Amino acid sequence: MTYEIEIGRGKRGRRAYSLDDVAVVPSRRTRDPLDVSVNWQIDAYQFEMPVVAAPMDSAMSPATAIAMGRLGGLGVLNLEGLWTRYEDPLPVLEEIAGLGAGNFSPAATRRMQELYDAPIQADLITSRLAEIREAGVTVAGALTPQRTQQFYKTVLAAGVDIFVIRGTTVSAEHVSKNEEPLDLKKFIYELDVPVIVGGAAGYTPALHLMRTGAAGVLVGFGGGATTTTRRALGIHSPLASAIADVAGARRDYLDESGGRYVHVIADGGMGASGDIVKAIAMGADAVMLGSALARAEEAPGQGWHWGQEAHHHELPRGDRVNIGTVGPLEEVLWGPSHHTDGTSNLIGALRRAMATTGYSDLKEFQRVEVVLSPYVSTD
Repeated sequence: MTYEIEIGRGKRGRRAYSLDDVAVVPSRRTRDPLDVSVNWQIDAYQFEMPVVAAPMDSAMSPATAIAMGRLGGLGVLNLEGLWTRYEDPLPVLEEIAGLGAGNFSPAATRRMQELYDAPIQADLITSRLAEIREAGVTVAGALTPQRTQQFYKTVLAAGVDIFVIRGTTVSAEHVSKNEEPLDLKKFIYELDVPVIVGGAAGYTPALHLMRTGAAGVLVGFGGGATTTTRRALGIHSPLASAIADVAGARRDYLDESGGRYVHVIADGGMGASGDIVKAIAMGADAVMLGSALARAEEAPGQGWHWGQEAHHHELPRGDRVNIGTVGPLEEVLWGPSHHTDGTSNLIGALRRAMATTGYSDLKEFQRVEVVLSPYVSTD
């Protein structure tokens, strides 16, 4: 049951919770971590961990997408990023990493807007996806809803396995007087590949996205470490409540559709292993990570992290932030860890949390007991 709180005489609101507000609770049973499975499967594609790398230029290049696949996860390439705008994006990445000012710098934002003003080249979309395919890993690429109609045929012809449509907020019913909106249901129905779409921030929008035929729904706004959406637009959806709401939509849609299961993928604001644990405990099937992977030594951002919102040409609502590096990508994901803050051995931490609370696989772990216990980091 949902309770609303009176904000004032003319407005009521619902209390919502972030991942920092919740914690998992051990049960009467514990397990050996080696007996715990963290395998995840969406459609016909199987993975050794429930981790999708966010399509952010600071985290994913063709090389790191390949590395993600070889390490057991799914790397998603940003098909509107530097890798599809420049034949050789390395000097551009070097320049972004070398911009002198720190976080929240108007000068850095202005320069990034200029760099991202270069046109997207269809032949580069083809060659980047071909590079990933030749490595023998699952191929995934992402477009925003605004560019999907323009480039999706190029993406499909290049041989993508999983198609991602990702924006700050994606709805099943976009209304515009200026252009023909993307008909998600018709679009997904006509594709032969599974589509992951989002972000969705609650039960109703997620349910409508599930009805379009999506294989997975992204929950949240993405770009947790870099976004200024709440400051710029006043829009925010605390992730713990959002995941639980969308998990409820998944349950109801499963009944409504006669058994069709849609995966819930938490997206944004999960910079440490404990956040991943709690996201799955709240009902996520997998997580989409940006900053956690941008900390890898191989990451294109070289210790800096930014999302697509950071260089929006009219209203940038993200930032280039210095997050540093913690070690090689394999160490970030599988360990061993040399950090106590949850920034490396992410999967080892997830497995240990599941073992400590007595659960043997991800689906079971979604039933773990949780408590409301707001946590404030002392870092």
